[in-house]
Amino acid sequence: MKRILIGLIAVVALTAAGWFGFSLYAKHRATAEIEAAFEQIRASGGKASHGKVEFDLMSRTLTIDDIAVTPGSQPQAQVKIAGIKGTGVRQIDDTRFSADSIDITGLDIALDQVGPAKVKASYKVPQLMLRDYAGPLHTGAAPANGSLIELYRYVLGQYASVKASSLTAPTLTLSFDSGSGPGGSGDVTYSGLAIQNLKHGKIDAMKADRAVISIDVKQKGKQDKLTGELSNIIVNDFDATAIIDALDPKTSSDETYHRVYRQISAGPYALKSAQGMRVDIDGFAMEDIDVQPSKFRLAELFAALPQDQSAPPTPAQAREIMEKLAGFYEGLRIGKAEVSKISVGTPQGTGKVNAIRYREGEFAIEGVDTPAPQGQFKMERFALKSFSAANLMRWTAGLATPGRAPSPDQMLGLFGVLAGAEIKGVTAPYKTTKKLVTIDTLSLDWGQLIGSIPSQAHVVAKFVTPTDPSDPKQLPLLAVGIDKLTIDLDLGAAWTESSNGFALTPATLDIGGIGKAQLRVTLDNVPREVFSSDPAQLMGQAARIEAGALEFSLRDNGGVEAAATQYARGKNVSRDAARQALADSVRVHREEIAAANPDAGAAVDAIASFVETPGQTLSIKLSPRAKAPLMQLMQLLQTDPQSALAQFRIEASTGL
Repeated sequence: MKRILIGLIAVVALTAAGWFGFSLYAKHRATAEIEAAFEQIRASGGKASHGKVEFDLMSRTLTIDDIAVTPGSQPQAQVKIAGIKGTGVRQIDDTRFSADSIDITGLDIALDQVGPAKVKASYKVPQLMLRDYAGPLHTGAAPANGSLIELYRYVLGQYASVKASSLTAPTLTLSFDSGSGPGGSGDVTYSGLAIQNLKHGKIDAMKADRAVISIDVKQKGKQDKLTGELSNIIVNDFDATAIIDALDPKTSSDETYHRVYRQISAGPYALKSAQGMRVDIDGFAMEDIDVQPSKFRLAELFAALPQDQSAPPTPAQAREIMEKLAGFYEGLRIGKAEVSKISVGTPQGTGKVNAIRYREGEFAIEGVDTPAPQGQFKMERFALKSFSAANLMRWTAGLATPGRAPSPDQMLGLFGVLAGAEIKGVTAPYKTTKKLVTIDTLSLDWGQLIGSIPSQAHVVAKFVTPTDPSDPKQLPLLAVGIDKLTIDLDLGAAWTESSNGFALTPATLDIGGIGKAQLRVTLDNVPREVFSSDPAQLMGQAARIEAGALEFSLRDNGGVEAAATQYARGKNVSRDAARQALADSVRVHREEIAAANPDAGAAVDAIASFVETPGQTLSIKLSPRAKAPLMQLMQLLQTDPQSALAQFRIEASTGL
C-alpha cells in the first residue's frame, strides 16, 4: 500500500511537473511568436516594443501589455495599445491563428504629416472587441516608399486578411489638424460602433449610433466653430477588395465596375455654426457605389495636388487637378443618392429643401422654400438631365486659360455636359412689388450633337408674370385691364440628316387674354457643316440653305378688342369705329402689294377681316415657287420686301 501511495504521489508530481512545464513551454512559444512579429517590424526599419506577455493554457488566454509600434519608413504612423487579451487562442496552421474573442484596450493610432496637405490625424479607441476571430500570425511588411496610397493598400490588405463574426467599439474619436492649411482642426466622436460578419474584406453590415462633431474653421478675419451630431449611420454590404483592386497599379486596364457599397444611410443630422447658421437634415441615403479601376486613379490625383498648400495652384496645376478629378469621378458610379428634408437657418431667415436627389444621370432639387431679398421664393422642382460631374469638370478645366477668353466652341461645350434642364412650380416676388411671378414649367432639352452644337432642341415654358407699368410697351395692356400675362410657349426644332431638312415645329405661343400663335417653318438643303462654331464656315455653308414652306396661324383671344379699345380711347371714338379704322389702315396698301404679288392682296384682305371681327383665326401659308436661297431672300427682304414675297405662293384665310 505504501508503495502504491508513493507511486501515485510520483505520478501526480510528474503530471504536475509536465503540466507546468508544458504551460511554461506554451507561454515561451507564445512570447517567441510575438517577439518574432515585433522583430519583423524592427527588421524593416521600424520600432516595436511590448510589455508583459502572459498565456494561460487552461483557458488559452493570451495577454500583451503596453504595445508601441512605428512602422519602418513611415515615421508619420504610430500605433499604441494599452493591452490585448485573446481568449480561446489556437494556431490554425503555420501562418494563421484564431481566437474566440479578442479585447483591445487603449488603441491609439497617430498619423503625422499625411499626404500633400500635411494633415495630422489620430484615432482613439478606448475599447475594441472582436468575436470569432481568425487572422495571420504575422503581418506583411509595411510599404517602405512612404506612399500614402501604398499605406492605404497595406492597411486594407491587412483588413482583408482577417475574419470575425463581430467587431464592436463603444466609442471611436477621430481628431485632425491641417496646420496652416484650409481644413481647420477638430474631432469627430463615434459611439455604438458595430460590424457584423467580416470575411475576406467584405462586411455584411456596419453601424454607428451617432457621431458628435466639433470643428474649428479657419477664415480670414475671424474664426468659426462648427458643432453637430449625426445619428443612425448604417452601411450594408461593404467590399474593401474593390478599393484594393482600384489602388493596385496592375489593374490600370480593368474597365469593369466593382461594387464597394450596396447601401449607406444616416440621419438625422444637425450642424451649428458659432456665426448663427444652423443646418438640419432628416437623412442621407446612397445605393450601389461602384469603382472602375482603370479610371479611379487616386494616386494620380494625389500626385497632381500642389505640395505647397499655402500658395494657390497655378492655372496649369488647376487644369491638371480638374482633369484628374474628372477621371476620378468617371471611375466612381453611384446608382442613386438622396438627401431629404434640409433646413438651413440664418439670421435672415430659414430656408428649406424637401429633397436633393441623383438617379440615372438626373440631378434634382425638390421642394425649395427660402427667403429672398424681395420676399419668399418657392420652387417645386429643378432638375439637370444627363448630369455628369466628370464632364462638367472637364468643361470647366477647358475654360480656365489665363489672359484668353474662352472660344465659342469651348462655351458651347456645355451642351455636351448636360442634355437638358427643367424648372417646375416656381413662385417668386416680382421686383419690388408685392406681386408674384409663377412658373408652372420651364423645360429645355437638346440632343443629337454635331461637334459641340445640338441639331435638335425643345423648349416648353408656362408661366404668369405681372404686367410691368415701368415698361412703356406694356402700358396699353394695363390700359385695357390686363394686369398679368399668362404665357404658354412650346418650341421645337430638329435637323434630319437623311433629307438635310430643318423644321421649326412645334412653335406655339399662347398669351392668355390676347391670342395664340402657331408657326411652322421648314428649310431645305441644310448641310451638316452648318453646325459649326466657326463663323466663317457657318456663313459659307449657310449660303447653301434654301427656304421651305412657312405656315402661320393666329387665334384672337382678346388682343384685337384690346387694340381697338386702346385706339378708341386715344382717338375718342367708339370701338366699332376703332376696329374699322384699324382695318382700313391695313387695306390702304392693298393695291400696291397686290401689284407685286396677287396672292399678297388676298393676305391683306384676310388680315383686315381678322382685325374687323374679334375672335377669329387668321391662317397664312407661304410656299416657294422655285428654289429660294435663304441668305439671298433675307437680304431681299431688307431692300425690296415685295419682290421677296413675290417668290412665294401665298394662301390666306380667316374663320371663327
